[in-house]
Amino acid sequence: MALHLFHLLLFLLLSPLSYVSSVGINYGTLGNNLPSPKKVAQLLQSTLLDKVKIYDTNPDILEAFSNTGVDLIVAVENYHVANISKDAAAADDWFATRVQPFIPATSIVAVCVGNEYLTSDDNLDPDALVQAMQNLHAVLLKRGLDRKIKVTTPHSMAVLASSFPPSASTFATKLIPTMSSIVGFLADTRAPFMVNAYPYFAYRDNPSTVDLEYALLGNSTGVHDPKGYIYHNMLDAQIDAVRSAIDAIGFGNLSMKITVSESGWPSKGDPEDTAAIPNNAKTYNTRLIERAQSNKGTPMKPKDNIEIFVFALFNENKKPGGASERNFGIFNGDGSKVYEVDLSCEFCSNGDAFEKMSTSGQVRGPSVWCVAKPHADEKVLQSVLDFCCGPGGVDCREVYESGKCFEPDKLHAHASYAMNAYYQMHGRNYWNCDFKGTGLVTFSDPSKLIQFKTPILKIFLSFSPINFQLIFLGQVMGHAGIDNSDSIA
Repeated sequence: MALHLFHLLLFLLLSPLSYVSSVGINYGTLGNNLPSPKKVAQLLQSTLLDKVKIYDTNPDILEAFSNTGVDLIVAVENYHVANISKDAAAADDWFATRVQPFIPATSIVAVCVGNEYLTSDDNLDPDALVQAMQNLHAVLLKRGLDRKIKVTTPHSMAVLASSFPPSASTFATKLIPTMSSIVGFLADTRAPFMVNAYPYFAYRDNPSTVDLEYALLGNSTGVHDPKGYIYHNMLDAQIDAVRSAIDAIGFGNLSMKITVSESGWPSKGDPEDTAAIPNNAKTYNTRLIERAQSNKGTPMKPKDNIEIFVFALFNENKKPGGASERNFGIFNGDGSKVYEVDLSCEFCSNGDAFEKMSTSGQVRGPSVWCVAKPHADEKVLQSVLDFCCGPGGVDCREVYESGKCFEPDKLHAHASYAMNAYYQMHGRNYWNCDFKGTGLVTFSDPSKLIQFKTPILKIFLSFSPINFQLIFLGQVMGHAGIDNSDSIA
């Protein structure tokens, strides 16, 4: 029976049908009316947005996202690229002071070197960008972090000579040497090629030739490429244009992941920006999020799912440029939605947090718990339990024989209760969940998981990251009293 249950769980765990793509968001801070980073981090845990891209290494943001389960992408500002390009020591100093102090508590998964560096200022040295990327990767390699943290750089669509038809797209001639170096570096380090793709700007600048529904990701008739590809939205065409440009410089045979690092639609603009209205922004971003979750590729690469970062989380009232630049946000600074977009997460416990913030200013805490590792030594667990329920100050009456959490009557379950209570009391810092190496931070409520029914189990396994699936698998078997030591090779 135990072995059959293990095989069932393993089958569900490894099923290729269970993967759902994540959705990212860009979190800019050029505003004087924005909520604190801590509140933003708490609120994002109540949504389906599980990756956040920022434009610097703001220490308040990095601290706020510690132990939240949200992956963070940080950035080297354009003005700082030249300094990091000088030598490995400069890159090491940047990393040691800006990033290292926050890991592993904060899950930093990538460093973006610059933003649209090659097309934002003619005075910036393209060679400095390549060298800075190489220097930072060398730092990560030396520290053993190169698999966890990738180095890349986001480009604008202006790096292309033309984007239509997608199959004939190439990089701008003057940028080909630099783009060849960058793409080669990304291929060697298995980092994604990032592009900021905005159908909105294409429509705004050419409203007489670009169909609005096509730009809004909803054209059903399709646009035909000479090589037979049919595009039902402009974003897919833009992605494949980048893909063709990569192929044209000789990297077509390599597996190159393309990430849409920015895409969005403004809800307001200058008088001539007639398409910058809330209804269009709602339509575009709703479809964009659906696109991000669809696990689909593009006409050229239908099986290569595309990671997408929506632009942006907030309207930024101090951002320079036209009115549209300050109105790409899904949310206002007070947490109210600019327009209605469904960001609810069925598996998050704080689903209406943004609404609560905008009405009462109060939100529940983040959905994060501390539990005992599945195979923790029982002698150590007992000492941890004794500490938490004694000097640690935890009220453990709920796990006593008459308490509501007495069942299951297992040391592992009782220790998890006490460890989590201690962790919550002391501010959810990662060091508060160590307990001599027996503690583990998890983002799925353990009190609900141990009372699973088969459909709930399937859903959980379908929507959880692989590492938490493995943790959960061990916990379920432990709670069920299954000795899996002979079942796992």
